[in-house]
Amino acid sequence: MRTAYSVETVRAAERELMARLPEGALMQRAAAGLAVACGQLMGRVYGSRVVLLVGSGDNGGDALYAGARLARRGAGVTAVLLVPERTHAGGLAALRGAGGAVTCAEGAGAVVRRADLVVDGIVGIGGRGGLRADALPVVEAVREAGVPVVAVDLPSGVDADSGEVHGEALRADLTVTFGTHKPGLFVDPAREYAGTVRLVDIGLGAVLPGAAELEALQHADVARLLPVPGVESDKYRRGVVGIAAGSARYPGAAVLAVAGALRGGAGAVRYVGPAADAVIARFPEALVSDQGPHKAGRVQAWVVGPGVGDDAAAVAEVVEADVPVLIDADGLRLADRGAVRGRSAPTLMTPHAGEAAALLGVGRAEVEGARLAAVRELASRYRATVLLKGSTTLVAGAAGGVVRVNATGTGWLATAGSGDVLSGLSGALLAAGLSVLDAGSVGAYL
Repeated sequence: MRTAYSVETVRAAERELMARLPEGALMQRAAAGLAVACGQLMGRVYGSRVVLLVGSGDNGGDALYAGARLARRGAGVTAVLLVPERTHAGGLAALRGAGGAVTCAEGAGAVVRRADLVVDGIVGIGGRGGLRADALPVVEAVREAGVPVVAVDLPSGVDADSGEVHGEALRADLTVTFGTHKPGLFVDPAREYAGTVRLVDIGLGAVLPGAAELEALQHADVARLLPVPGVESDKYRRGVVGIAAGSARYPGAAVLAVAGALRGGAGAVRYVGPAADAVIARFPEALVSDQGPHKAGRVQAWVVGPGVGDDAAAVAEVVEADVPVLIDADGLRLADRGAVRGRSAPTLMTPHAGEAAALLGVGRAEVEGARLAAVRELASRYRATVLLKGSTTLVAGAAGGVVRVNATGTGWLATAGSGDVLSGLSGALLAAGLSVLDAGSVGAYL
């Protein structure tokens, strides 16, 4: 599992680790990893031309020390100092001692146009509110040149903790991050600026706390969580999921949700709604009813909402159930907020950005620009686990704590019906006994 820690936690861990190590050792570890990554990206170091964009503080120091290492291997390295009076003195001395050159921001355009690689060391994890005005001409020169960019720790201009991007930021082809991932590297829109992310171990793992801000499942985690039938399994032990979905206008939503549930390993699917004929035609193993959720028979979990139109009665019946419930699509619009908040059994809500915006009473752009804040606020307001769909899907629990992030899949999933399949799939995992956090996370991953 990949984890990400807040800026405050990372800084505390760095202070603790630096107290145990010789002065400057931590920065040298970071610079060594950064230099290796730059060399591998270029393919060769000797004879290459590297430009360092150097801001103030330790982020610029990392870039300078890495540049010195590349210069000693035969690269022509030039540092563009954006804040000359606050440049890291040790790093600058190391670069000059290795034969590197130095220029000011006004000379950036000429050296960038001849560069094979640009190293972005403008702003570190403490940056807020986008890039400062004096850095914008340099960033624009990099964009115009089309030179590959390696970001130091995270792209300059993005928020390390939230993944938000306020104003201008420098897009990287590769981000070399140190010690641990930062939340902004997991969450869009910042993640889009990071390119490929490479984690360099500098020893922080020994001092980081157990509880991370964000975590992302990997193959082994999903394999461990997936329910596997045993020799004593039957259709009831594997989990029966009820699905209240579809309408005369949207029968396909019911078919897709049932498909997701069956592919997700449900022992049986009880379908309730007006699309029974379409469901049976595609999946004769489904158990169908048009008598409403209360009369559908016993289930271990419910899915309600995909394509139900204005059937508020069906949504209300499902919300009243004392089993885990997944609410999606039209169900999010029709469900009573107080009834959802008052549920004693677990609830999983699965909005996309537009639906989340409607639930929060804000614009869609606000949700898309601050996805982490939005999913946490929804989970708190509704006392439910919330899966916010998107290019990076976020799953936040009702009680706060760690947020799960999922970045699998591609833009090809941006098509009608994907959400219906996700609902059925996650509902089957709920019926099999997974927690709402695990069911949403594993469903999104698959």
